[in-house]
Amino acid sequence: LLYGVTGSGKTAVFLKLIERCLALGKKALVLVPEISLTPQMIRRLKERFGRRVAVQHSALNHTERLLQWQMIQDGGADIVVGTRSAVFAPLEGLGLIVIDEEQEHTYHSENSPRYDAREVARRRAAAHGALLVLASATPSTETFYEAQAGRCQLVRLTQRYAGQPLPAVQMVDMRAELAAGNPREISLALEDALRANLAEGRQAILLLNRRGYQTMAQCGDCREVLKCPRCSVPMVYHKDGGGRLLCHYCGAQIAPRPEICPACGGKLQYRGFGTQKAEEELAALFPEARILRMDQDTTAAKDAHEKLLAGFARHEYDIMVGTQMVAKGLDFEDVTLVGVLGIDSLLFAQGFRAYETVFSLVTQVVGRSGRASAPGRAIIQTFTPDNDVIRCAARQDYDSFYAQEIALREMRRCPPFRDLFVLTASGTMESAVLRACMRLRRTLESWLAQPPLADMEVQLLGPAPASIAKVNDRYRYRLTLAAENTKALRAVVAYLLRCAQTDKENRGVSVSADVNPLD
Repeated sequence: LLYGVTGSGKTAVFLKLIERCLALGKKALVLVPEISLTPQMIRRLKERFGRRVAVQHSALNHTERLLQWQMIQDGGADIVVGTRSAVFAPLEGLGLIVIDEEQEHTYHSENSPRYDAREVARRRAAAHGALLVLASATPSTETFYEAQAGRCQLVRLTQRYAGQPLPAVQMVDMRAELAAGNPREISLALEDALRANLAEGRQAILLLNRRGYQTMAQCGDCREVLKCPRCSVPMVYHKDGGGRLLCHYCGAQIAPRPEICPACGGKLQYRGFGTQKAEEELAALFPEARILRMDQDTTAAKDAHEKLLAGFARHEYDIMVGTQMVAKGLDFEDVTLVGVLGIDSLLFAQGFRAYETVFSLVTQVVGRSGRASAPGRAIIQTFTPDNDVIRCAARQDYDSFYAQEIALREMRRCPPFRDLFVLTASGTMESAVLRACMRLRRTLESWLAQPPLADMEVQLLGPAPASIAKVNDRYRYRLTLAAENTKALRAVVAYLLRCAQTDKENRGVSVSADVNPLD
């Protein structure tokens, strides 16, 4: 585990390790969590190692991906870089696997086949006798626990490269902003800082992890929130394309946006704040500034990530506002100001990793500031300035956060103290899905009562609706087993899945299993 503060030179360590690996006649695999991070990593690797660098990620078209795959298979590549699926690249003589930003949830595939690229990398490294390097400024709680327990070697980089100081961080209480009469999502402190930054010819990055213009439409009379007809989530208002409501799960659209509540005929009120509205607010405050928005909407086109980030590097933009894709791994020497907006809602997200996600996101984006000679600063806007997670992130204090988080995990018996096996049944008929889940529970109860499983400490929870109960007209119910991840228990879960798939009573219902899922 290579644990280094943001800007400590972890990438320079990767390059030296790859250099040593190639000198030994071995090959190297480098994984990054998002497509947006691949252009910078590819550029650095090609600058150092030339053309024998292959790329694997989902933004390549079929032909490009096949050509890269054949290049790797034919031995024409010494280094492969890519997102999670690159872990399956057919490299022979593997000597090194690097997983950058190892804490990121994107290494965990939620679609079939379900796998965790970090676990696959461990198996491949063991099979090849290769070195596995997990790198992060905010390691996952499970990985750091393993390092503390001595199951992997911990290497720390405690200072920024060339002795640069960490950014100075200011917390802004948004309750005070409202009380002072500022209705905008950009606080007065952030507005002043942006104005000063622009006057100095520097660049800024603003994180807002919500895309769209406004995040929900609610009736002023009956208080109903307008939800997607196919999913149990609110529709999000997008102002582009003439204005439309969009579901971020199934892609359903309503255009033009409705003004009347379909339930009672009352007037719909649009609320919330997404990246489109932030871009509009920034343009009104700073008409002379060139603003770049980075989210799923602006980066959908082929090579959009690379082109937009290259434009920002060439100083074609002054302010970049975006979702979590702007928070990690980016290195721009003229970025001296970072702003964090709307982070509070993530603190109350479902799943045992909610606090870890917030800490990592805030710490990572704060670390984009002041990475060259000019000192950096960051402003965190929050309605909960006394929250321990946000305070630790503001101080870039991973050790204090970890001490709190590991104590909480132990008390709740969450990973790394035991694992969560989640069985999900889904189908178009809610009653059939629930019945299938109940049968799964009864079967498990009978199996777990028999030796050798009877001696295991297993907690069985559910069935209960998934955190998002319906997606694309398919209802989803879950059954959760909290237990130690043993070979015997994995065999039971695998056998249960096979039985469920052949059970005629489950017609129209699909059943899948995942370990420690994201929500």
